Amino acid sequence: MEDTETDYRRVTANSFNTKRFFSKCEDRVYVKICGIKNEADAEAAIESGADALGFNLYPGSRRYLQWQKEIAWIRELPAEVSRVAVVVNTALDEATRLLEMDVFDGLQLHGEESREFCESLAKHRKPVLKALRFKNVDLVQQVGGYPVFGFLIDSHREGAFGGTGERFDWALLKMVNLDKPLIIAGGLTPENVAEAIREIRPYAVDVASGVENTEGRKDKKKMQDFVAAARETTKNSQKTCGF
Repeated sequence: MEDTETDYRRVTANSFNTKRFFSKCEDRVYVKICGIKNEADAEAAIESGADALGFNLYPGSRRYLQWQKEIAWIRELPAEVSRVAVVVNTALDEATRLLEMDVFDGLQLHGEESREFCESLAKHRKPVLKALRFKNVDLVQQVGGYPVFGFLIDSHREGAFGGTGERFDWALLKMVNLDKPLIIAGGLTPENVAEAIREIRPYAVDVASGVENTEGRKDKKKMQDFVAAARETTKNSQKTCGF
């Protein structure tokens, strides 16, 4: 266990954490826009102020991206914006391959991955996020010691692995004591993200359906409004964190 924790400490200090999303600035709430499916949406999200983009590599998702066909433009995205691969119960060798490549800056585990699975990835020195579909406080407490960069808390719906557009009771997270970054997802919109930030004061917020139009495409105006609302809660911060 000691070696694994040592590897985790190295992860928090590596070059990928010079990017905005992984910099651990205490006085800034970061924004991750997930479910990016094409270059145009990626560019619009970045222009809207996103700190990180999530690429869903789970074939069962309606936001699935066959990244091997899109690799050229993904690699050319601005260096300061973090590119996060989102996987669900993927094999360890595939997760390892994604971390070893120069395409993605971090990995988001959105399935039922175990502590041992996370420990096996810690040595690769790229940030790993463990997503949880919120059922109760005990579930969150149980994974608190996982050797990952942070935890993404999403809404729970039986048979779904996120992206439902449903919110959970944010107030329950006040009962959770985690010593790693907390990212809130699930049902966030431009209209309610400021409320979520004020109530929980998370490390970051994550949105997919809340900034999409009726056709499932990312809506630039909604993304702009979402980022602006998130920034409004911390605009008077004295820290700039170098950005």
